[in-house]
Amino acid sequence: MLTLLTHWLKDIPQELAVAIIAGLPISELRGAIPLALYWGMTFSEAFWLSVAGNALPVLPLLILLDPISGRLRKFKFWAKFFDWLFERTRKRADKIQRYEALGLALFVAIPLPMTGAWTGAVAASLFKIRFRYAFPAIIAGIFIAGLLVLTMCKVGALSWKAVMG
Repeated sequence: MLTLLTHWLKDIPQELAVAIIAGLPISELRGAIPLALYWGMTFSEAFWLSVAGNALPVLPLLILLDPISGRLRKFKFWAKFFDWLFERTRKRADKIQRYEALGLALFVAIPLPMTGAWTGAVAASLFKIRFRYAFPAIIAGIFIAGLLVLTMCKVGALSWKAVMG
C-alpha cells in the first residue's frame, strides 16, 4: 500500500508527501517516518514532518466525527460502517475507558496498527472524552509514537550497519 501511495505522490515534494502519508488513517507516522528516512531525510525532518502530518486531521476529526457520523447513519451503508468502526474501536480501547485522557494518550502512543491518532479520535468520540482533554492527549500520543518509531528506525539502522559491516 505504501508503494501505491508513493506512486500517487511522486510528483509533489517529498516533504509534503511524508506529511500526507502521516495524515492518512492506515499509515500515519508509523509509515511516514521510515519512508522519510528511506528518502534520505534527517531524523529531525522525518520526525517533525510526520508528527505535523499526523496531527493535522485530529482537530477536524474531534469536531466533526459525531455530527457527520450521526447524519450519515441515516443511510444503511454508513450505519453499518460506523457500527463496525465503533465496535472495533471499543474492543481495543479498555485502557481509554478506564483512564480517559491518559489512556487515550497511551493508546495513540503505541506504535502498532490501528492504535494511532485516527482511532484515538474515534475512541474519544465514542467514550465522550471532552475536547479539551482529548486533543492534547492525542497530540501527546502522536509525539510519543513518533519518538518510539524514530528510535526503532535508529536502532534498526545501527543494527543493519553492524551486520553489513
